[in-house]
Amino acid sequence: MKPLSTNYKGYDVWQLPPNGIGVIVLMALNNLEQMELQGKDDVETYHAQIEALKLAFEDGLEFIGDPLDEGLNVDLEQLLSKEWAKERTSQVTDEAMDPKPGKLPSSGTVYFSVADKDGNMVSFIQSCYTGFGSGAVVPDYGISLHNRGNQFSLKKDHPNEIKPGKRPYHTIIPGFLSQDGKAVGPFGVMGGPLQPQAHMQVVSSMVDFHLNPQEAIDAPRWQWTSGKSVQLEPSFPFHIAEALKRRGHNIQLLNETIMIGRGQIILQQDDGVYVAATEGRTDGYIAVW
Repeated sequence: MKPLSTNYKGYDVWQLPPNGIGVIVLMALNNLEQMELQGKDDVETYHAQIEALKLAFEDGLEFIGDPLDEGLNVDLEQLLSKEWAKERTSQVTDEAMDPKPGKLPSSGTVYFSVADKDGNMVSFIQSCYTGFGSGAVVPDYGISLHNRGNQFSLKKDHPNEIKPGKRPYHTIIPGFLSQDGKAVGPFGVMGGPLQPQAHMQVVSSMVDFHLNPQEAIDAPRWQWTSGKSVQLEPSFPFHIAEALKRRGHNIQLLNETIMIGRGQIILQQDDGVYVAATEGRTDGYIAVW
């Protein structure tokens, strides 16, 4: 399975290809790159990030399916092109939009980052999905089987339409950063449909605003749910929430953080030293040798 990547302001951001939703992270970053960002805690920045993500997510929901399905004919190169991002973001204004997918031309999760003294790095994620998977366990091995088939579409001729022997759209996406052909490090944030949203927010925090990995992963998060609706975690700045409301976003303040993500990052510095970060929102842990 060959990973996909896009270059975001000098950094190559890597994700697994469909049938997962990693491509949404890359499309969102491409969209974000077309916009002028202000300060980290500026309403213009949050508005731009939300709109960039919404467009990418709608495209993902419309086009992601199992690439081994003979009936799937989606041009990933076009979805990841800067031209596609320019076309999509041309719709963005100062007001929150109700996003629609673009039109292409016809033709229970665990994440960990690992790095060793030799510079080998791994970004790994696995999940049985809701309800601890299917409820079926492999005899004599105790391995619980997943129930990702729940995410198939029943819509006829949809790229993710359910078919025998086909893999479903899914949300498990390990991320990776490199720069100028050199590995920088693995990163990932769990949380169902939040994952591409959190990936984009974390990468933007580190690249655009030069936050260190722990600051980036601790920064208050938002989650777009549908239409103009955006959820904010309890620590989100109140004045930004109010300003987003005035832009037309339908804001919901959450009273917990469980669906705002759980992630880890390891980045390699120029001198070879690793910098690691783990979520304060969950039971993550940094272990060193």
